Amino acid sequence: MSYGIKAYKSVGIKDDLAVADPHRVIQLLMQGSLENMAKAKGAIERKDFATKGQTLGKAIAIISALKSSLDMELGGEISQNLDALYEFMINHLTLASREQSLDKIQDVMDLMLTIKSAWDQIPVADREKGYQQRASASQQMAVGA
Repeated sequence: MSYGIKAYKSVGIKDDLAVADPHRVIQLLMQGSLENMAKAKGAIERKDFATKGQTLGKAIAIISALKSSLDMELGGEISQNLDALYEFMINHLTLASREQSLDKIQDVMDLMLTIKSAWDQIPVADREKGYQQRASASQQMAVGA
């Protein structure tokens, strides 16, 4: 890919993030993890182990960021389930890297696609309700501090 295309894509993502609401940020993170896993699969097939390591490292870092962004208090059981699933994904990608396993990477991609598909279907009204709950919880913490 030419430098110009890479720069354009980078600016496009930065611009998207600059105006993104929290829901969109999560969508972009999920998409980024999927793209890096796909690149890692290609790198394994080409026996380009440096790129495989870099791209799986990025995918793991993104999934770790998703994991750390979970609100365990407001999210309840859903957050607990996602936490366990993200932990599984991180461990599975670590094994995939060690074993050069395309199947393990695909397993994680399939899981992420399922999560992303569900995330993409959250109605705007429910997103707004979530933002309000989060803001209310933050205000209560500030008053209580």
